[in-house]
Amino acid sequence: MSRKTEIVIEEGSTNVYTDLGYTDAAEMQRKSQLAAEIARAIKARRLTQQGASELLGVDQSKVSRIARGQFRGVSEAKLPELVTKLGHDVKIVVGPLHRRAGNIELQFA
Repeated sequence: MSRKTEIVIEEGSTNVYTDLGYTDAAEMQRKSQLAAEIARAIKARRLTQQGASELLGVDQSKVSRIARGQFRGVSEAKLPELVTKLGHDVKIVVGPLHRRAGNIELQFA
């Protein structure tokens, strides 16, 4: 006898960390985007983790954690610094004043 199980699909937001209930979801999303860019840049430059750690000035274990998306304990300010050491420009643009809270958005060229 076959049992039919109903599968409920819930549409998420554009931020998985919000969907998972993290209080710092916006920061986590920005950090994940920067960590992904660091991992891509290391791969594109064909660096070993040891080579990347020497270039970035951080421990190899930290490079490994960032490349695997484990960026807790790494400040949001440190990640753009690492991106620049890998040869990318980082631009921070402050937009016009609003009567509501502003937002922070990353764009990758």
